[in-house]
Amino acid sequence: MRYFTEEASAEVVNERMGPSVSPRLSRIMSSLVTHLHAFVKDVELTESEWGVAIDFLTRTGQICSDARQEFILLSDVLGVSMLVDAINHRTPGQATETTVFGPFHVDGAPEREMGANISLDGKGETCLFEGRVLDVDGRPIENALVDVWSDNEDGFYDVQQPGVQPPFNNRGIFRTDKDGRYAFRGIKPVAYPIPDDGPVGRMLAALGRHPWRPAHMHFLVTAPGCERLITHIFVAGDAYLTSDAVFGVKETLIVDFKPVVSPSERWRAHFDFVLAPATASRA
Repeated sequence: MRYFTEEASAEVVNERMGPSVSPRLSRIMSSLVTHLHAFVKDVELTESEWGVAIDFLTRTGQICSDARQEFILLSDVLGVSMLVDAINHRTPGQATETTVFGPFHVDGAPEREMGANISLDGKGETCLFEGRVLDVDGRPIENALVDVWSDNEDGFYDVQQPGVQPPFNNRGIFRTDKDGRYAFRGIKPVAYPIPDDGPVGRMLAALGRHPWRPAHMHFLVTAPGCERLITHIFVAGDAYLTSDAVFGVKETLIVDFKPVVSPSERWRAHFDFVLAPATASRA
């Protein structure tokens, strides 16, 4: 065993790892230590700066609760969430691209009839969402489950406003028909800021970055024999498409919301989802 030196700092720390550590944990921690020490040396981190970092991480943990996960927010705004998603979902070229899950999904949303309206608070401009769920060969997938959720007209999800919004507002699960078709009514989503009243928000402000996400509808699409798809569709023309605070926008997921003249909706959004086979979903 060597003594610690500035020049060999990472090597000395990694040498202390025990012989029975699993190969995967050894690889992860060795790489983490190597890159972390290289970062400290690269910027020649001062003791006061390291103190600020420790305080930031402490406050990030302290603000976390059952309703708020500030570390996920930190991962999101640093682009790590999207990078992990990209590495783990290298799907065939025909398959719909994935994006971040986000913190506002709720288990147990009700399954609703085809065409039902998920907007329960009566706010917002009604939009018909429709399309099909297909496999990579273009065949329709019957009985696929399409789980959807979005913010309301004020830019809040129901879980952010308990007692204000009805439970399961702007949420629902739909089952595709024999042609792979899904359809439901909701509202045209609006842009909203991620929570920026904590350490992550203050970090964004210090970096000259805004906290806004472009308008989007969330989708979680599942079917037997297919890889689970977590994605959004984004409203074309939104001011924040190229500066999404969490880097979630992909060009293939931008959709033209078309105005319509109808007594039941003002907008229409069409999008077909293509699911990758489960056996080919991991690179």
